[in-house]
Amino acid sequence: MIRTRHHQPSLWAGVLAEEVDDLWEPWMRTADGLLDDEQLIERVFEAQARRFLKSRTRGRRQTPAEVVLRLLILKHVRNWSYEVLEREVRANLVYRTFARIGAEKVPDAKTLGRLGQVIGPDVVEDLHRRMVEIAVENKVVAGRRMRVDTTVVETNIHYPTDSSLLGDGARVLTRVMKKVEQAAGGLVRKVRNRMRTVRKKVVAIAIAARQKGAAGEEKRRHLYKGLLSVTRKIVNQAKRVMGEVDQFGRRRKKQFFGLRSQLSTMVERVQQVARQTRARVFDGNTKFNEKVVSVFEPQTEIIRKGKASKPTEFGKLVKVQEAENQIVTHFEVYDERPADSALLVDAVEIHQQQTGSLPRIVAADAGFYSQASEKQLEEMGVKNVSVPNRNTRSEQRRSRQKKRSFKEGQRWRTGCEGRISVLKRRHGLNRCRYRGQSGMRRWVGLGVIADNLINMGLCLAK
Repeated sequence: MIRTRHHQPSLWAGVLAEEVDDLWEPWMRTADGLLDDEQLIERVFEAQARRFLKSRTRGRRQTPAEVVLRLLILKHVRNWSYEVLEREVRANLVYRTFARIGAEKVPDAKTLGRLGQVIGPDVVEDLHRRMVEIAVENKVVAGRRMRVDTTVVETNIHYPTDSSLLGDGARVLTRVMKKVEQAAGGLVRKVRNRMRTVRKKVVAIAIAARQKGAAGEEKRRHLYKGLLSVTRKIVNQAKRVMGEVDQFGRRRKKQFFGLRSQLSTMVERVQQVARQTRARVFDGNTKFNEKVVSVFEPQTEIIRKGKASKPTEFGKLVKVQEAENQIVTHFEVYDERPADSALLVDAVEIHQQQTGSLPRIVAADAGFYSQASEKQLEEMGVKNVSVPNRNTRSEQRRSRQKKRSFKEGQRWRTGCEGRISVLKRRHGLNRCRYRGQSGMRRWVGLGVIADNLINMGLCLAK
């Protein structure tokens, strides 16, 4: 059974809440009123109602929608894990009051994780859209300015090498096969554990990688040939195990559905890693199509943005666009990395839709420049398109980029770099802790909402 709010006991509301009232942080006071918005609470309530078929009327009482929303916001404001969130809220009267828990029981970390999964990426995007509407209604955002930039949110993976990916796949396949064998009480053919051989060969390849020249290359090829052979045997063994599971009766086969699905998924990924390893090591092909850089996060892309400190990043490209007072009006996590120059016009159209006004100034870095986009924005009515063209040879273009209005736009644009840095450092967007594309969208969205809430709270508190 679901509900929107707790009914606060009179003791808490009358005595304890007053004791901690002066301990609230400045942003929390304003954010407390903003989070009372009925549309925000109702959206979370609807998501909880879809958790089970009759969640609205039957079952134990779930955590109220208002409490779920506030706990998720607090988690991302502080960049805590669910375990730390549970401990801090249980021990702190200020957090209890802010989350509207009062004297009620704080949900444990496992329950909080499940509730976080209920609030999926689509719900998070709706919550963010409503937060922008609230910012417009409170005149925090006028929509006269817009700046946009892209960044990479990395997935939680280790640095990918062919040998380590083969080792990961072999380890998971062996572990799942052992689980099947134990649950089934034995199989026709005993599962053989080849992980000792795999580990030795992975370590030997890492050591051989230090040896340069033709002799080192030949040694690595020999070791990779052995590792691929062992991996192929493990994959064939996994296929035999799946075949035995398929021979079980209907009721027994249902018990092994999850493990069988894990085997099938991992076999496909390991075979893909084996193909790209052969192509690179033996054929010298480093441009293999649909390259997998993690058997756990197969959607991860290899992205190069020209950074000297980190030339190659592994994750997803995220677009962040802002308006006045550092409010992020829109974000997007792309399935496949697009060119920055193709994003500018769409960003302005989304900004106009979100804020209800066309920006007078649009600022971005040189990666967003294209002559067609600039011309289209000018036709739409944008007065100052402050996007530099570093490769121009036109004197007219160079003189335009030296104008005061253009330079002011570029100075304002640099704040987008700071906003991205804050999102990564304070709200955990440097590396996504959730798995999958939907998990990435939810993680980024909650971080953006938390940052917007702080900025709105500080702005309205002035």
